[in-house]
Amino acid sequence: MYLPKQFEETSVPVLLSLIKAHPLATVITMSVSGLNANHIPMVFAENTRGQKVLRGHVARANPMLSDLAVSPQTLLVFQGAEHYITPSWYATKKETEKVVPTWNYAVVHVKGQMQVVDDAAWLHQQLEDLTAQQESRRDMPWSVNDAPAEFLNQIKQAIVGFEVQIESMVGKWKVSQNQPPKNRVTVVEGLEGEGTDKALQMRDLVKKSL
Repeated sequence: MYLPKQFEETSVPVLLSLIKAHPLATVITMSVSGLNANHIPMVFAENTRGQKVLRGHVARANPMLSDLAVSPQTLLVFQGAEHYITPSWYATKKETEKVVPTWNYAVVHVKGQMQVVDDAAWLHQQLEDLTAQQESRRDMPWSVNDAPAEFLNQIKQAIVGFEVQIESMVGKWKVSQNQPPKNRVTVVEGLEGEGTDKALQMRDLVKKSL
């Protein structure tokens, strides 16, 4: 990933915060026919050896599992807030007209070694952790154990867990840092005016750069 220094985010808590807020990862592996991409919700955890890992599960029929015979090296991409930035929002447009559109975004790339975890207890815990991660904010959160045991066992027989040991995490927060402060102020105002959840998420990131 092209990463100018001004856009680099190195804070581990900030990177993990994005991963937890946007857990659906693009999981990229190498297959015998080239690159393979899957979209899988992940859970951050620490294993019994104290190593930082990301845990997920896939259908047993997913060809991604056979990619490990080619290489266990895996890239996971977590996409956070993103928004188109119109040059009409820049304060300097009125002064010079030397402005162009761009796209703001926050993203985390994680590299690591993937391994399959074919263990019933591990898989059940991963399902519980993933469900709790998504349901905890609800007034009446659904629990894995709410499903009938026989039905749940059928589901678990059709899936398998995997774990990626984190070797590196790289964050890119492209949120108008390359613009003069007065342009960042008017970008914040423009995003505020859009009013959508997507725009307001990016507004908050740009405000932090002021």
